[in-house]
Amino acid sequence: MHLSTKYSIAVHCLIFIYEYGKDKKVTSELLALSTGSNPVTIRNIISSLKKEGIISVKFGTGGAAINCPLKEISLYRIYSAVEPDFLSKLIGIHPAPSPFCPVGRNIHKVLDASYEKIRGDLCRSLQSVTLDDIINEYHQIP
Repeated sequence: MHLSTKYSIAVHCLIFIYEYGKDKKVTSELLALSTGSNPVTIRNIISSLKKEGIISVKFGTGGAAINCPLKEISLYRIYSAVEPDFLSKLIGIHPAPSPFCPVGRNIHKVLDASYEKIRGDLCRSLQSVTLDDIINEYHQIP
């Protein structure tokens, strides 16, 4: 299983934008410094979040802002924005089992139902946590 680091970078960026976007111009360079990531990576993430309608970005001078209520931004929505096919990539099945082996011939059918349940559980969990929840947790840290 693999969950992309783009997701945690996106959440980091959203918290930063929420906390500092009202007082200063939040740019990809500033977010890159905060996250320890390459500015190009940040621009790609920002572009994905903008396309999803989560943030807006001022043209020309730059500067990002949260575009909708925090309670409407679930972790699932963030993940879907930056990694659209993350659920299908999360758990893979080896692509070429032997058709001559009884196990190999049926392994995809055996695992598909279990893996679909896991994907569904993860999806529901990610939908149940919002950016509002995450920012409240952030504010609780001493």
